[in-house]
Amino acid sequence: MASRNTKSCLLLNIPSLVLVAASFGGAQAAGSLSNLVVTPPPVQTQGNGKFIVAGPRADAFQIVYPPSNLEKAGFVHTNVQIALPPGGFKPAVVPDSGPPQSGKLFETPASIACAYRLVAVASGCNPNIVTATPSGGSKAIAIVDAYDYPTALSDLNVAISQFGLAAANLQVVYGTGNPANGCANGTQPPNGSGSGWDLEAALDLQIAHAMAPGAKIYFVEAASASFTDMFNAVAVATKCVQASGGGEESNSWGGAEFSGETSYDSVFTGAGVAYFASTGDLPGVQYPSASPNVFGVGGTTFSRNQTTGAFQSEAVWNSAYSNHGTGGGYSAYESRPSYQNAIAGIVGGQRGVTDLAALADPLTGFWVYNTGYLGGWAPIGGTSLASPLVAGIVNRAGFFWSSSFAGLTNIYNLANAGTLKNYVTDITSGLCGAGGSAGGTGQGDDPQFIEAATGIAWDPCTGWGTPHGNH
Repeated sequence: MASRNTKSCLLLNIPSLVLVAASFGGAQAAGSLSNLVVTPPPVQTQGNGKFIVAGPRADAFQIVYPPSNLEKAGFVHTNVQIALPPGGFKPAVVPDSGPPQSGKLFETPASIACAYRLVAVASGCNPNIVTATPSGGSKAIAIVDAYDYPTALSDLNVAISQFGLAAANLQVVYGTGNPANGCANGTQPPNGSGSGWDLEAALDLQIAHAMAPGAKIYFVEAASASFTDMFNAVAVATKCVQASGGGEESNSWGGAEFSGETSYDSVFTGAGVAYFASTGDLPGVQYPSASPNVFGVGGTTFSRNQTTGAFQSEAVWNSAYSNHGTGGGYSAYESRPSYQNAIAGIVGGQRGVTDLAALADPLTGFWVYNTGYLGGWAPIGGTSLASPLVAGIVNRAGFFWSSSFAGLTNIYNLANAGTLKNYVTDITSGLCGAGGSAGGTGQGDDPQFIEAATGIAWDPCTGWGTPHGNH
């Protein structure tokens, strides 16, 4: 644990972002961020600005996210969101081992580990009090993202120092070469600093290391965000994980399903590697989380006592003020895999997504440090948080399977036997899908309804639930 000295550290500071309601319910910006992309849907583009803004709340928080989140044919996108309070975050004197800004209820490695019982539960898991961080983890976790992130290690080391984490064993790999050459560098990808992909990578690396500090982290960089380049990087990352004896691979990105997606399912079949992917931040299903060889990871939100900071409960992440929230549903192209036969009454003949879930709501987000896009600290969410978080927890728990399909079969078998509850918390509160933000029917997107009607604890919002430890 780092000593509790003080140091100056920059927090995200965006004083020029002035949000003004427009007739379509969005916002406009003044000053240096005058080129702004605005939502709620439909997305209304105004130039190539740094932020997309997703609707106000009564408490004046804005959810902003980078243009790398936007859907583009033939390319994948990030699933990362930032919780921005009025005036942005200001520079502050920051103590070690605690949150970068005191008095807020955004999450730290210690508070998440406490809420998920990876460490002894104490002080209501209050992010401003709890400082016990996880230990353990072994073998490897690979993080796959697009473009080069030149400050990956230095940004990670700032987070390590801030929260008193163990030193990281990080290896950056240019995932642009021939996977037949193994875990070897190809040519250096273009610099992605400031694109939003560097923010994605900062989130992925910092939460995965925080949950499983003993695991070697491979950060594998794709040449671009095209499906082709990303799948090549996945194949290189597979070789890296296999070189360390197996482990997990997290892919926090995805794109709209497409008719030929099943031909790419074989990319996620490396021996000894469990693949995880975010289900997305909009209603519906995205690929590769829809692959039967991938753990589709959905999103939740934390409820805390606003006076004491104590953790109270967890629910499906779905934003009432916009069309944002965890993805999930029933694949348009993937058939039901054998491990889902016991839930055929829910999913029919299609692959049901999600399998597992974890924290994703940016309003209960995780503190991340990034220089290229943020220029400091900010609380980050989106299902981009959930995928590496679950991958890290699974690694720390010592679940290493012969294949990803075998791992999925294992957790569904445990669920069918009634013993998965020893490892997973069933989430029944909240809705997902379009109904989550527009009234819903209380049926197809309602976990509580599904469980009451079928007696099965699986639903498309959070799958079997969120993984936990034994403390």
